[in-house]
Amino acid sequence: MTRFLVFRGPDSEDTLTGDGIGLGHTLLLTTETSPGEGQPAQLDGLWITADARLDSRRELIRKLEDTGRRVELPTSDAVLILHSYAMWGTACVEQLRGDFSFAIWDTRSKTLFCARDHFGIKPFYFADLGGLFLFSNTLNCLRTHPSVTTTLNEVAIGDFLLFGLNYDNSTTTFRDIQRLSPAHWLEVSSAGLRTGCYWQPPTEGCIRYARANDYIDRFNELLKHAVEDRLRCENVGIFLSGGLDSGAVAASGVEIARSRGGSPNLRSYTVGYDSLIADDEVVYARKTASFLGIPNKYLALDHVQLFEKWEEAKYRFPEPVDDPLSAGVFEQFDMVAADCRVVLSGEGADNLMYFQMWPYLKDLRRKRDWGRMLAEAAWFLSIRPLPWRGAAQRLRSFFTKATGGGGIPAWIAQEFAKRVGLEERWRACNRQFICDQRHASRPKAYASMLLPQWTHFFECGDPGITQVPLEVRYPLLDL
Repeated sequence: MTRFLVFRGPDSEDTLTGDGIGLGHTLLLTTETSPGEGQPAQLDGLWITADARLDSRRELIRKLEDTGRRVELPTSDAVLILHSYAMWGTACVEQLRGDFSFAIWDTRSKTLFCARDHFGIKPFYFADLGGLFLFSNTLNCLRTHPSVTTTLNEVAIGDFLLFGLNYDNSTTTFRDIQRLSPAHWLEVSSAGLRTGCYWQPPTEGCIRYARANDYIDRFNELLKHAVEDRLRCENVGIFLSGGLDSGAVAASGVEIARSRGGSPNLRSYTVGYDSLIADDEVVYARKTASFLGIPNKYLALDHVQLFEKWEEAKYRFPEPVDDPLSAGVFEQFDMVAADCRVVLSGEGADNLMYFQMWPYLKDLRRKRDWGRMLAEAAWFLSIRPLPWRGAAQRLRSFFTKATGGGGIPAWIAQEFAKRVGLEERWRACNRQFICDQRHASRPKAYASMLLPQWTHFFECGDPGITQVPLEVRYPLLDL
């Protein structure tokens, strides 16, 4: 099973076995602390295998040393996680920041503790087969074990037919293989298997500054820190579109690299179309790259045909996908992996910054912040001088309840739909995300961050699927 993972960790390969436990790891060198780190790693009777990139390392080391724990430097992210577990036990996940998927074997208590990062950027799959527990960050790796059957999970298949993906973050297409959901931990011991959630996006609290520009300054400061945490390597790529999000990430990266004397070496990558559709993405991406002084590679996808290369193993997803042009995704990752092992993405800002004026004003009214409510309403009207545009549509949506009925296509066999309860599944999933009102002032932004599309999106960019040693990092999804 470890040998199966060499494609995603070509720099070293090792296994560690003991009483009732076996850990395997293949290493992809991406940071300055990686050389010589080796995994599985050991510390004070603890063993770990981890796919991890920690943020705020200095903060974490300072916290550990404040508690009296000595941390020898330089140290790898995996060993820092071991130090954290040795100090705080299972509560260590509350101290960790970054992208991580790991398992720690405690030789004294004979307990396996596993965790997945807050947004689920790093995958974690497992199979609980009675006396045998298997886990990996690569779905197809688990499928190589003879005890894992090919039996399908019919509810996940039904979800795919309805929504284009499995809407349950805790399951996969295969009955025997489960997912550890984002921001969850898992513990395996002689008492059995337990899981729990250690974090949810906050719904309370607000930030108030005296001047409007203070918000911009603070945002730029946070973005710079988020990008800097992800630049611990020599060569870094940036998925550069013609928009603001990836452009802001690129600009921050260039500013940091220049302050370090040109390290890391930055380059950008853009995909688009030359003739198939009207697409000026590359025009603006190249203007941005030229202004920042970084090279840009462009991949035109006009040549990709429907369902092209779907029968080839390299282009095959481990679970069903609804994109008939998915061969282009693999070409994009091949292009970047030829130059870099790390690439930054601008994904996340559209969801995080989605704003709704009406819930915001209602929240100010609830807080009796009358002065701000009147001032903000007047400001909003001043920049939207034509409020009647779209009024008819808003009126219809106001009087129309989101019942979620009638979502079962006629081409799905009725017997199958009844067997897996597709009608109720359709209603439940619509209620879950359309009617989520947990955040008082920004309900849609909050609900959109909990959509299972994120888990699917992150996993599709993971080496376990792309089959190239390239790690995608998301500065705008920094905790």
